[in-house]
Amino acid sequence: MLSNNLTDKVLVQNFLNGDNKSFETLLSRHKNRVFAFIMSKVKNRDITEDIFQDTFIKVINSLKRGKYNEEGKFLPWMMRISHNLVIDHFRKEAKMRKVRQTSEFDIFDILDDGSKNQEEMMIQTQVHADLNILIEQLPEDQKEVLKMRYFEDLSFKKIAKLTDSSINTSLGRMRYALINLRKLAEKQHIDLQVK
Repeated sequence: MLSNNLTDKVLVQNFLNGDNKSFETLLSRHKNRVFAFIMSKVKNRDITEDIFQDTFIKVINSLKRGKYNEEGKFLPWMMRISHNLVIDHFRKEAKMRKVRQTSEFDIFDILDDGSKNQEEMMIQTQVHADLNILIEQLPEDQKEVLKMRYFEDLSFKKIAKLTDSSINTSLGRMRYALINLRKLAEKQHIDLQVK
């Protein structure tokens, strides 16, 4: 069978078994989407190419170290790696601006180009999107309590009444929902920190 017809999962397995052609197939299958994603964030071709290269180096290293789990889909996993590298780029850029020598006058020290806010908004948007995905994976009773508490701002007394359960049951469900969210985030390598 031609490697183009194989699933990502099979290609990953073949690559781990020493077939480098399989990785080339994965690369050519997904490179345009990954490159376009990075470009849409950094809006600079040279930086995009650097981050793109770093993404594939990190993907190869992570695969070889066994850091990829089969339940995750390959493309979303790779997109997350590129997304994290984009955020790292913005963080480094922000630090570089702060580290500039004070003896030099630089117009950028006075003007705020908004990239810090853009970076913070990007991180926050991603955290919210990730959180919503994780919440949907919770058991129904935990999801219900969590949504009522955080999105509808209801008291545990009100939640208990609406779910026809005791306050202690509602508190317990909330506690388990938070524990499970943390576990899901770790398992899926999702960082829920807004730094």
